[in-house]
Amino acid sequence: MDTYNSKMSDVLDTQYISPPATGSSHINVGTAERIASLVGGALLAYYGLRKPNLGGLAMAAAGGAMLYRGSTGFCPLNSTIGRDTSNGTKDISIEITRSLTINRSRNDVFRFWRQLENLPQFMKHLQEVRQMGPKRSHWVARVPKGVGTVEWDADIVKEETDALISWRSLPGSDVDNAGEVRFTDAPADRGTIVQATISYRPPAGAVGGQIARLLNPAFEQMVKNDLRRFKQLMETGEVTTVEGQPAGER
Repeated sequence: MDTYNSKMSDVLDTQYISPPATGSSHINVGTAERIASLVGGALLAYYGLRKPNLGGLAMAAAGGAMLYRGSTGFCPLNSTIGRDTSNGTKDISIEITRSLTINRSRNDVFRFWRQLENLPQFMKHLQEVRQMGPKRSHWVARVPKGVGTVEWDADIVKEETDALISWRSLPGSDVDNAGEVRFTDAPADRGTIVQATISYRPPAGAVGGQIARLLNPAFEQMVKNDLRRFKQLMETGEVTTVEGQPAGER
């Protein structure tokens, strides 16, 4: 059994897998202010770059901050003081759901996933997951193209032994994200059906919408490959890699 579904939506229906809109994924600047920020930021950056001194550098940096504010619709200062002029503009969220059958018992599969430090063994984009308490964990993920890493803390928000794990990133994360994994018995004693739903919010605004549409196919493939590696790891004890070979994963 290997099924697949994905969707892009403004609001997720599932309570536990809806990532909070915080940080740069939350729109808190209205249209008029965004236009003013784009115009003012462009002027500041232009004149700042023409001055080869500290004052010019500071002006260019301020212009860059205004350009970011205008293009994404997110203002860190607004977030700090609780100001929101967006008039209810909706944030973007992407959700991917995929399931497959693993020829191991529910207890075995659940226990391995619940030990969150195991996740980087089959989720290749993860550099580290570290338990910080019974429910809280710290995640470090690699950014594609070797740009660096992003980090966030997450809490398990719902747990049913051998049946369900749901987690959600904490406010202020580098990437707002959430996930849910369900474990059910496969028919005819064929093992365990694992259904994973992963969701995240890209940067807000028009720019974020473009990024979301560009990244969505890659994100879908990433979830698919992660679960296939998980199946291989649980059934054989290792993940076979074909990286660098002509027929390897792309």
